[in-house]
Amino acid sequence: MAAAGDGADGLEQIKNEAVDLEHIPVEEVFQHLKCSREGLTTAEGQKRITVFGPNKLEEKKESKVLKFLGFMWNPLSWVMEVAAIMAIALANGDHRPPDWQDFVGILALLILNSTISYVEERNAGSAAEALMANLAPKTKVLRDGKWSEEEAAILVPGDIISIKLGDIVPADARLLEGDPLKIDQSALTGESLPVTKAPGDSVYSGSTCKQGEIEAVVVATGVHTFFGKAAHLVDSTNQVGHFQKVLRAIGNFCIAAIAVGMAIEIVVMYPIQHRRYRDGIDNLLVLLIGGIPIAMPTVLSVTMAIGSHRLSGQGAITKRMTVIEEMASMDVLCSDKTGTLTLNKLSVDRGLIEVFARGVAGDEVILLAARASRVENQDAIDYAMVNMLPDPKDARAGIKELHFLPFNPVDKRTALTYVDLADGSWHRVSKGAPEQILALCDCSQDVRNRAHAVIDKYADRGLRSLAVARQEVPEKSKESLGGPWELVGLLPLLDPPRHDSAETIKRALHLGVNVKMITGDQLAIAKETGRRLGMGVNMYPSSALLGQGKDESIASVPVDELIEKADGFAGVFPEHKYEIVKKLQEMKHICGMTGDGVNDAPALKKADIGIAVADATDAARSASDIVLTEPGLSVIISAMLTSRAIFQRMKNYTIYAVSITIRIVLGFMLIALIWKFDFSPFMILVIAILNDGTIMTISKDRVKPSPYPDSWKLPEIFITGIVYGTYLAVMTVLFFWAMRSTDFFTNTFHVKALREKDEMMSALYLQVSIISQALIFVTRSRSWCFVERPGFLLCGAFVVAQIVATCLTVYLNLGFAHMKGIGWGWAGVIWLYSLVTFLPLDLFKFAVRYALSGRAWDTLIEHKIAFTSKKDYGRGEREAQWATAQRTLHGLQAPEVGDLLNERSSYRELSEIAEQAKRRAEVARLRELNTLMGQMDATVRLKGLDMDNVQHHYTV
Repeated sequence: MAAAGDGADGLEQIKNEAVDLEHIPVEEVFQHLKCSREGLTTAEGQKRITVFGPNKLEEKKESKVLKFLGFMWNPLSWVMEVAAIMAIALANGDHRPPDWQDFVGILALLILNSTISYVEERNAGSAAEALMANLAPKTKVLRDGKWSEEEAAILVPGDIISIKLGDIVPADARLLEGDPLKIDQSALTGESLPVTKAPGDSVYSGSTCKQGEIEAVVVATGVHTFFGKAAHLVDSTNQVGHFQKVLRAIGNFCIAAIAVGMAIEIVVMYPIQHRRYRDGIDNLLVLLIGGIPIAMPTVLSVTMAIGSHRLSGQGAITKRMTVIEEMASMDVLCSDKTGTLTLNKLSVDRGLIEVFARGVAGDEVILLAARASRVENQDAIDYAMVNMLPDPKDARAGIKELHFLPFNPVDKRTALTYVDLADGSWHRVSKGAPEQILALCDCSQDVRNRAHAVIDKYADRGLRSLAVARQEVPEKSKESLGGPWELVGLLPLLDPPRHDSAETIKRALHLGVNVKMITGDQLAIAKETGRRLGMGVNMYPSSALLGQGKDESIASVPVDELIEKADGFAGVFPEHKYEIVKKLQEMKHICGMTGDGVNDAPALKKADIGIAVADATDAARSASDIVLTEPGLSVIISAMLTSRAIFQRMKNYTIYAVSITIRIVLGFMLIALIWKFDFSPFMILVIAILNDGTIMTISKDRVKPSPYPDSWKLPEIFITGIVYGTYLAVMTVLFFWAMRSTDFFTNTFHVKALREKDEMMSALYLQVSIISQALIFVTRSRSWCFVERPGFLLCGAFVVAQIVATCLTVYLNLGFAHMKGIGWGWAGVIWLYSLVTFLPLDLFKFAVRYALSGRAWDTLIEHKIAFTSKKDYGRGEREAQWATAQRTLHGLQAPEVGDLLNERSSYRELSEIAEQAKRRAEVARLRELNTLMGQMDATVRLKGLDMDNVQHHYTV
């Protein structure tokens, strides 16, 4: 009992930091922590977690009340709050009481929007927490004498952990025996260069392992770590994201439109028309309440939250919701070859093994490669080498492992130092990139020439090369340099493309996204893989990025243009990825970048959309915006299409919101100033509530994703909204004029004339309600609104809202709102008028899009080549026409007519860089076809066959 008490007291001292575990000798660390190099037991770990708490930082608990009220604290809500103050404080003149009905209604609308926002954000937050739990940091920990991968949150002081390349250090720890590590502490200290940590040194939670592998003992977790102590000193920076800027810009536009309308009304109503004070206030309230898109923040946030959840179901977890809009805008995707375009399931072709050492057979080369591999915790190459043996245990049979050098992106090789148990001699074997191994062996020029010839032969077949070398270690010390290295052999590695990669790349090009292959392999392998995948063959070595080693054919091409027109790069190092992203962004491209390693982190952070592929390191996941849980390129393209659909919903709503603001402000301002008709603020509030209830369903609407990269294009949104809003306002004014000043409806439809203000109020209310909500069916579609079927929820909400609005118009008699029922006859007339005025809206949509595309001007001059604005005077289109003609000539299936029409109609809209890539891929296929035809013709002539009797059936 006394011992147990002493142990508990000792742990309490550690918790209270009474012992400096960072600087005392490591052996004393074990004594103070009451642990050993064999690690803790599970029971001991659970006991200690009650003392030290979980290994994570304390989360700040936000007040639910303040969070709820926060949804009322934004510029759009402020305008509604001003309207509420006007209703209760200013609308009390002319011997009439304050406008309590509007005050209560406005508060109800604010509370309704805040409630929906609060509930949806809480649901989205819960879903996000569940998803992010899958991405919780993992660590290798020694518990109960066995190594296992566990969540970092379970770590306690005294645990033994393993730290390797790419790991984020899960807790403060002291390094045990092994090779020094390279640790990146920039997240903690700001040091730009990695620091070397030797055995016995301290490493801190949150730093990243850049090189090496070693075991360590945990000395501090959670809030007691170096990072945990500093966390409360660091204020989170409230950076305003692009989405918030767009939201603010649209909100400011709507507020400005309302302000202009109110200013005009104030100037005309009071000094010129000498209207009564209270009537003027009512008219101003109509503009304020009806013009503000109060539901916009809620609708857009809910749409992104639902979309984020849908993306996770497709295998793409978004770490920040706003990446959805960037994914929708992406026009260039830089993709890793290995594991993304290919299966990353390597195999060795035994028949092509090239042996360089005398007296060594091909199987022995494989055995040596397997010895230079891990037998557990393997990467793809290690796994392939070990499993090429008859029994994987043969990799360590008859030897004693002394030291293993893990792979790192700089040396690009692994090595094992071992003792041959048969004679006690020491040896070292290494496998890795051929260039690194050849430099290690210091081979003669003849051997180098032969090796390069073999490597080129492999590359021509799309095979990667793996070199194997060995040396003796006469000094019998794992630190010694050893004797001269001997090149043993070269192994051909086949990494077959994924079955869906070619089709996915073709699909991406048709969607306006240029896929660039980024690989560390040789140029010939990159070209062969690109050929198999149906890509273009504009592949360049990474040296071309730095302006070095260019071919004469591209020597004069600027690096920027080279990167933009390339289909891929070979021999790429992580720093090259960063340069590629930087250059593409400078050329205004929205760039996605995939990565999996620790050295990919800078490029992933720099890219507009950093994508950590399946099985990426913790460092890559930490730097990325999207984490994939499924392998392959198809996941990314599916996620991009889903993002475009989500973005389309948001864009549809913003056009709708701007249109409604313009139509309310312009329409009611004209009616108030021309006929001095005062519309009821309460009924505009009813319209706003019904509209908001209906429009909330757009977050789950069925939409057709844009066929090309999309972006906000605020001028287009504002111009489209102004056109729609102006047309609807004019139609409302025309309806009011015909109803009030003519007998058109009475004579035509035999309904009674409306002369009372309350009856005209009811009629005007229904007309505004119907056409305002119906507009969403136009803004949500790219084609005719009746072609693209809307979602069931949106249709249902619209029907319910309009049944309510129609019943209010037919039956409601409400004195304070100046409403009086006008019967079903007038309701039918208003529905017919609304239907007739709704039909031209699609034509306005097409006209605006045509005018904004610039094609209207091109029509005047494009027939004259000298004045064309097309790149290279339309050369690209002529090449495409030639390619189509060649396909037809050789009996190949021509593209479908529908596809041609779609491509032609959207030629300007599609990403130009993707269009160029499509042409390069088509030309490459035709070049291959013509090459095959030439070989066949030569064979036919050689054998004296009659070419006319040979049927032409070619496929590409």
